[in-house]
Order: sequence, then structure tokens, then C-alpha cells
Amino acid sequence: MGKVAFVFPGQGAQYSGMGKEFYENFSVARRVFEQASDRLGMDMKALCFEGTEEDLKKTENTQPAILTTSVALLEVLEVEGIQCDMTAGLSLGEYTSLVSSGVLDFEDAVAIVQKRGRYMQEAVPEGVGAMAAILGLDKAILLGCIQQASIHGIVEVANYNSPAQIVISGEVEAVKAAAELAKAKGARKAVILPVSAPFHSSLLKPAGRKLETELRKALIKSPEIPVITNTEARMLEDEYHVIPNLVKQVSQSVKWQESMEYMMAEGVDTFIEIGPGKTLSGFIKRIAKDNNQSVHMMNIENIQDLKGLSQRIRV
Repeated sequence: MGKVAFVFPGQGAQYSGMGKEFYENFSVARRVFEQASDRLGMDMKALCFEGTEEDLKKTENTQPAILTTSVALLEVLEVEGIQCDMTAGLSLGEYTSLVSSGVLDFEDAVAIVQKRGRYMQEAVPEGVGAMAAILGLDKAILLGCIQQASIHGIVEVANYNSPAQIVISGEVEAVKAAAELAKAKGARKAVILPVSAPFHSSLLKPAGRKLETELRKALIKSPEIPVITNTEARMLEDEYHVIPNLVKQVSQSVKWQESMEYMMAEGVDTFIEIGPGKTLSGFIKRIAKDNNQSVHMMNIENIQDLKGLSQRIRV
């Protein structure tokens, strides 16, 4: 068997009730929720299990909620003896990846991502920025559309998610213009996303600067497990590269497709998505297909998933 990778979702995967089964059945998961609540001075289980869509959509709630849920699930996997050879997370998910590899302490990470959410939200006034998902358009053609649309303002690639999906981000008029051009050039879909800020665009540089101040307060260690970073789509070299990477990640493109291709080239053939939702599984299957790679894809978000995984894999 090849190598196993743990991958962690980012913002947008949240839903009310996430992590509840694990909280009720595993003391290690309960401890994670309690640690988050103590550190942030809020009831994390109430937010994750009973929070309204509105509560969970607030960026400064979403980020610690997803991180807490994902780490709680990760702790359960570790108790079950399931380990990985490599790890990566999409945007916010990179913080879970850094916790899983021992780079960041969970309590530091949950406090940092709450502030990250707040800084990202505050960087651009409501209504100024937008994001759009472009489906089924060649990357080179889309980059041409972006260039053309930039007469209307800032528009950039936020996420290279898979061969079938690229997300763009920037100022409202420019994003809308790029989305219209993409449709005219043959995109299967161009959907304006229901987000509150233009994530992963240069408009968020002020958020990166504030984030850097917070990151400098945390204890950062060298990775025990290789982490593939969003900005470089390569292995994190050492603890000294952590802060520059995370600061850049706020305002630069997330190279998810390239990161997964790198993992596959390194011998990963089993990907376990840990946390709410199945978004990453869809991306990875598409990336693998495009590269003629055969991969096993598993999700862990409930007890049933865990039982299935435990039967299939013991690393």
C-alpha cells in the first residue's frame, strides 16, 4: 500500500451539528471542545451543535468552529491508531494540518484562527469584495478573462481547487465582469459565492499583517509529519517558514490542485478527509482522474465513517 494523507477542509464546510457524535462518544473529542471553549471564552459545543446558519457563517465563528471539529475528529483517529505520512489543509484547513503535525498547539491555533477570521472580515468593507467559482474552464482562458476584467478593479485567482473548479476573488465589479467573460468563453458555470469578504486576494494584505503579529506570539515547532503548504504546494521546510507561509496564504492563491498532485507524486494513494463536508474528496477525485492516478478517498465526519475506515485501514 502507498502513503496515507490526512486532508482538512476550510471555510464553507460548516454545518450545525458537526462533530456532535464524536463529542458524545469520545472523551478525547470532548476535551478538544472544552479546550476551545476555555481558550476563547465561548461555548464551542453550542456553536457547533446548535448554532444557526447565521451564527456559523460569521467568519470569526466559522474558523474556530471548523478547526475545533476537525481536531476533535483527528484526536479520535489517533486514539484508534490511524496515522498519516503527509498532511495538507485547504486555506483554514492548513491550521488543522499544522496542529496535526505538531507545529502549532491546538489552543494557540484556535485563538489565532478566531482573530484571522475577524481580521479577514475587517480588511474590506462589506459589499466591496466578492468571490466567484468558475467551473469547467481551462486555466489559461480564465487567466485571460481575469486580465480583461481587471480594468474594472482588482480580480485574482483565490483557489486552484481542481481541473474543474477555480475560484476568483476581488472587487465586486471586476469579479462580476470576469465571471461574465468566463461564461462567454465556455465556462460550464460561473457562480458568485455567498461570502462576506474577498478571501485570498491582495485586498486582504492588511489582514495578513495583523495576523503576523498574532502568529509571533505562538510557540511554533518544526513539523513531525510533512505538511504541504497552500502557497508553495511543496513540503513545509521548517518552523521558520510557517509564519511567512500563513501570512501570504491570506492574500495569495491557494494551490490545492498542485498540492494534491505533489502528494500523489510523493506516493500518496490514500486520502482521508477529516472534518465537516466532502468538498475536498470531490476535488481530489477529479485531480486524480485528470492525472490518471488511482486513489482511495475516505471521509470522516461521523461514527459510521470511522467504523468503515477502521476496518479498511490500520497504518
